[in-house]
Amino acid sequence: MRTRAITGFFFVIVMLGSVLLGHYPFGIFYLLLMLLCLNEFYGLIKQSGLKPNTATGLLNGAFIFTLFAFITYQDSPLLHKLLFLLTLTVGAIFIQELFKRSMAPMTNIAYTLTGLVFVCLPFTLFHAMAYVSGSFNFHYPLAFLLLLWANDTGAYLVGRSFGRSKLFERHSPKKTWEGFIGGIAISAGVALIISYYFKELPWNQWVSVAILISCFGTLGDLVESMFKRSINVKDSGGILPGHGGLLDRFDGLFLAAPIVYTYLYLITN
Repeated sequence: MRTRAITGFFFVIVMLGSVLLGHYPFGIFYLLLMLLCLNEFYGLIKQSGLKPNTATGLLNGAFIFTLFAFITYQDSPLLHKLLFLLTLTVGAIFIQELFKRSMAPMTNIAYTLTGLVFVCLPFTLFHAMAYVSGSFNFHYPLAFLLLLWANDTGAYLVGRSFGRSKLFERHSPKKTWEGFIGGIAISAGVALIISYYFKELPWNQWVSVAILISCFGTLGDLVESMFKRSINVKDSGGILPGHGGLLDRFDGLFLAAPIVYTYLYLITN
């Protein structure tokens, strides 16, 4: 428990620092974090006996994140033309498999692409969240993290104290409906507090963001649990002592970030 608490404390400090330090540290940190998560994803697939194209997947992930990051910095016609390079980089995932002796080439390709959709896309949109209204604004990604953590903490505390009805026992035996509702309630309460300090949105829209994060964050957690059970592993890794792997820490972001970015884009534009 002590190791878990110490790791969690430094993890939160690093996450908050990455958002608060500004434009370039924010982008570089989440690029590296995305690559670490993507590498962890491919490593888990390899444990099941399959062989995703790790190097090509990581190169595609870095290219996608970086290109869209520059588009959010400066939306120029040249950057939009560079998007067409994705036809070559993604195509390389298929072509590379032609030169490998594999019993399941299309499965390897499928898992390589799944990593880009499941890991790279959410981090790319989370990064873009800071620029959803034009210039860099750390309020949106910071609020997202605070609401996500509030949901996780609320779900854990309420579920542990009052949880009786299983939410989705097949994939996550410990999650309960009581915990799920508690997570929404506490996240919504934190959203009300945020609305007093971050004036970009009115209180009701911050609460809407909290509800989206709670619902889709929980679904992301369940999907990651389903993924781990499908390859028969308990933790995604051991990089965070007492907490497992990076995928275990960011599972709530994978579905919530794209949904919240879409919502923010629509209401701010």
